[in-house]
Amino acid sequence: MSSMRPQLFTRGLSGLSQSVDATSPAEQRDDAKRNFLKTMRPLPTQHYWNVYFDRQSKDHKPDDGEYNAELEQLGSQIESVQDFWRYNNNTPVDQIKMRESIYLFKSGFRPVWEDRRNLNGGSWTLRVPKTAGPDVWTRVQLLAIGEKLQSALDEGDQLCGVGLSVRFSSHLITIWHRDSSKKGSIDGMLACVMEELPLELQPKPDNYFYKRHCDHVGFKAPPGLKAGSAATASALPQPELRVDPPSAG
Repeated sequence: MSSMRPQLFTRGLSGLSQSVDATSPAEQRDDAKRNFLKTMRPLPTQHYWNVYFDRQSKDHKPDDGEYNAELEQLGSQIESVQDFWRYNNNTPVDQIKMRESIYLFKSGFRPVWEDRRNLNGGSWTLRVPKTAGPDVWTRVQLLAIGEKLQSALDEGDQLCGVGLSVRFSSHLITIWHRDSSKKGSIDGMLACVMEELPLELQPKPDNYFYKRHCDHVGFKAPPGLKAGSAATASALPQPELRVDPPSAG
């Protein structure tokens, strides 16, 4: 029997408090904050982002259709800082089950090794205790949507997205990029994360590692494409960079 995916709540900000007698100073401050956020003009993110949920089985089988059938996009596209916090604050990471995963990826990328845009890429994996996992996950997501991780990459490389997977006693937080041949990108991503995480949240050296997607045992390139091919990379479309229409005002 498959486990239920974590619910992604989409209620409005004004509905977050259901208290009838919100008379305490703390509750009044919370109400004022919600009202302020409700009237704020959305702060757009540089890219559009999508959230995916994956209840992947123990065995990764990209060639039999089972893997893709378990990958589900949650909610609507994230286009602003407010959208991100609404998703993040209402997605209970502690309810994600064993071997399930959640991903925040740029529009145009999917969290699949064999995705045509990911073939030549790789990822850092950080193993963190479950008690620290949600905090580290939020911080890493902010580094992604705030473009800080992107700025740590070599020219011509691209951040694809970030993910969190649940294991028995830990959370695995992954950071994906598109070109595993760029050592500066590999070093830059790790340095960026370590600089931004407080000392108490930083994983120990034996609890993080980098790996190319094509080096995973279950990796299988799509027919006609081969990981590491320059022709493959150049033939693929670029991810979507948001271009908003001119303001009517």
